Amino acid sequence: MFGTHTMWPVGWETLGQWGEDVARIEPLAGGVANDVWSVRVNGHLAVGRLGTRSDADLAWETELLQYLDREGLTVPVPIPTTDGRLFAEGLVVMTYLDGGPPETQADWRRVAGTLRELHRLTQGWPQRPGWRSSTDLLHAETGTRIDLGAMPPESVARCRAAWARLTGRQPCVVHGDPNNPGNVRMTANQVALIDWDESHVDVPDLDLVLPDNAAGLDDGAYDIAAQASAAWEAAVCWDDEFAVKRLAEVRAV
Repeated sequence: MFGTHTMWPVGWETLGQWGEDVARIEPLAGGVANDVWSVRVNGHLAVGRLGTRSDADLAWETELLQYLDREGLTVPVPIPTTDGRLFAEGLVVMTYLDGGPPETQADWRRVAGTLRELHRLTQGWPQRPGWRSSTDLLHAETGTRIDLGAMPPESVARCRAAWARLTGRQPCVVHGDPNNPGNVRMTANQVALIDWDESHVDVPDLDLVLPDNAAGLDDGAYDIAAQASAAWEAAVCWDDEFAVKRLAEVRAV
């Protein structure tokens, strides 16, 4: 525990805006773009995430999480500062959720059910500020995490061909990385989705490429979703080894 705020690492002194009784405990595995720690706020275990997202971006995410919580989904809920803000200077503090990762096909089927509920609840939701959906990128060059101008033209053509097959679907909020077991916390009674860093408005099928096709997509729908998802990950991560590997899974035009 830190006795005075002058000893906090840079950025984390903002945690003092959640009250006097606050402490950083230990680092947690989080997104590459954020510094994620377990924290204690007024005697309760919570999660603090410090990053460089804009206020508009954080407002979109925290409002979404509050809405999903009210609608009965199990998600990390933003804990307000002492003056009622849901984030401050890039720092968000959220409730800590217990549970373990999905392990069996039955577990993943429960995850699929939770994702479908997310998609149902968020039809017509506004896009995350600065983001583009996969089908937007048929015409746009850039989105928050994507710059198609950095990719070879042949690679862009492959990605766009995969995304074009998604046109005409009703968009909604997608979690963005649900097939990563570390983003799911399961107990006997609930399925919690955590780490909403990649969430944005897109085609729901992108969330349903799950292990063992746990969402039960038919062969054609699964193939379309899997190709589009591989193209999305290749474009987001371009150009590391993972991106090159994912692009290789996208069929040539």
